[in-house]
Amino acid sequence: MRLRERVRAEAGLPISVGVARTKFLAKVASAVSKPDGLLLVRPDHEEAFLHPLPVERLWGVGAVTAEKLHSNGVYTVGQLAELEAATAERWLGKAAGAHLHALARLRDPRPVATTKRHGSIGSQRALGNRSYTAGELGLILTQIVDGLAKRLRDRGSSCATVVLRLRYGDFTKATRSRTLAAPTDRTEVLLGVAQQLLDAAGPDISGRGVTLIGVSLAQLTSAGRMQLELPIDWHDGARIDTALDAVRDRFGSAAVTRAALIGRDPGWSAPRLPEHE
Repeated sequence: MRLRERVRAEAGLPISVGVARTKFLAKVASAVSKPDGLLLVRPDHEEAFLHPLPVERLWGVGAVTAEKLHSNGVYTVGQLAELEAATAERWLGKAAGAHLHALARLRDPRPVATTKRHGSIGSQRALGNRSYTAGELGLILTQIVDGLAKRLRDRGSSCATVVLRLRYGDFTKATRSRTLAAPTDRTEVLLGVAQQLLDAAGPDISGRGVTLIGVSLAQLTSAGRMQLELPIDWHDGARIDTALDAVRDRFGSAAVTRAALIGRDPGWSAPRLPEHE
């Protein structure tokens, strides 16, 4: 099943996708195809696609910049491309003028990196508008951290910073974080820190409600992986994590879970691209 169709089927959400030779054109194509489309811009069709668009489609063209261009008779990307670079720089400033003029002439020098690893990983759950007890929020947090910690170990990494993200019932957002004394990939350590951050936000949650909880693991570093050895010392959290990961890898993520999470809805997870070395 195609990605767009899969997201709609599993999450009920429309997404737009742009495909092009450069990052800039792909982003513009995605914006043009909203709210639920797929647009491919072929290399021999780039000017025909981009130049008729309003200048507001260019990165960095807000209301002020657009007004400056409009006052000089420039309304489309093609009209900006016809100018000399020096003219655009005189109107908009050297840096902004050069940047926008280059984009209008289809120059985007940024390479597409296909093997760059993320500097952080994260997951979040939308909760709806009903109220939640501290215990219910703790279980949701446990589900999130369990999944993130396994992802962390799967990529052979440790994290030094745990970040908790909240969206309250009044739609304001808050971020709380804590940096560890040493990087770790231990589920219990990461969960303990995340729970402390959630507990600290308890008064705000009680007063304002909460509609979203997210956790990010940041400042990732490489970490050697431990070989599974028997018998297992059940007081050794690292070996417990390794054993549970092995079971889940072989029999599926639902093969083993915490007793408190049995029968609970794990929420919807977006498809993830594979990690690269």
